[in-house]
Amino acid sequence: MAKRMLLMLAVVVVAITSLGYFKTKQIQAAVKAHSFAPPPEAITTVVAKQETWPSTMSVVGTTVAIHGVTVSADLPGTVAAISFESGRTVQAGDVLAELDTRQERAQLAATEAQRDLAKINHARMQQLVNEGVISRQDYDKAMAEQKQTEANVAEIRATIARKTIRAPFTGVLGIRQANLGQYLAAGNPIVSLQSLNPIYVNFSVPQQEIAQMRPGRTVHFTSDSLPGMEFSGRINAMESVVDAATRNLQVQATVNNPGSKLRPGMFVQVAVGVGEQRAIIPLPASAINYAPFGDSVYVVADMTGPDGKSYRGVRQQFVKVEGSRGDQVAVISGIKPGEEIVTSGVFKLRNGAAVAVNNKVQPGNNPAPRPEDN
Repeated sequence: MAKRMLLMLAVVVVAITSLGYFKTKQIQAAVKAHSFAPPPEAITTVVAKQETWPSTMSVVGTTVAIHGVTVSADLPGTVAAISFESGRTVQAGDVLAELDTRQERAQLAATEAQRDLAKINHARMQQLVNEGVISRQDYDKAMAEQKQTEANVAEIRATIARKTIRAPFTGVLGIRQANLGQYLAAGNPIVSLQSLNPIYVNFSVPQQEIAQMRPGRTVHFTSDSLPGMEFSGRINAMESVVDAATRNLQVQATVNNPGSKLRPGMFVQVAVGVGEQRAIIPLPASAINYAPFGDSVYVVADMTGPDGKSYRGVRQQFVKVEGSRGDQVAVISGIKPGEEIVTSGVFKLRNGAAVAVNNKVQPGNNPAPRPEDN
């Protein structure tokens, strides 16, 4: 009986030992499998080079017509004639529309008749007063009546003239807002008129840069709606007070606008010089890893792994960026010329990750790109 129990105990011990051995081998195999390093990440790179860029500040601006009005009726009346077409250029003084003046012209005829009669009476009274037949008072009354009728004639003529609506300055018309035969109240719009060349660009700068703003300084403008085109102008005026809400100063520049490509109300990017030229390192915008805690790039370098072997890896380097030009972003601190910087694939990298450089296809790095659909 004892031998049988010892035999069973031995079998159990052997079974447990065998199971433990196999489990140990499985755990070792799993640990060995997890110790494999991930494959290198495919990236593109560029060698950092130092360049000199002018010190500029980029702000948002809005185009404004030097002369811009909505032409409207000065007096109420019915539109009798329209003498323009929408979108056409007109000269100062050109007739745009005429209101019905038949009633005023009838009143003018009656008033002119009264004026002529007053002139005759005045001439007769003058002769009589010289002969002493009438008093000086009667003569003065006749002279006053003559002047009154002349003033009435001038008033009606002015009313007729005000119902002939003319262009106040040379410019480009907008879309007609009145129709033939339509009754217009005083102030009702007829058409927009804008003077487009030259044109104003209004923009704001922080109060710290006020000292850099002065009349005659050159500024440059671009618009997303006119890709590949750059406009230049000169500052002509600055607001007399700083906006208390934003601490910004309103600045106005005059820009030549050949072809009237810029229209009032357009959004533009304004580049304003604020200092001397500075040394920067331009990088493609795709190289910058933007984050709330700081902007960074990845620098490719030779690294040593836990097994003591060297490999090509990346380290994260925080940088300071300021300004852009085309596809490029200006880095003013954080990296040195000659360092190899990752330009694509930064979103999948981490500090110390292994990389494989493949520069056959690289992201845009042109300071003045011209899109294919330009």
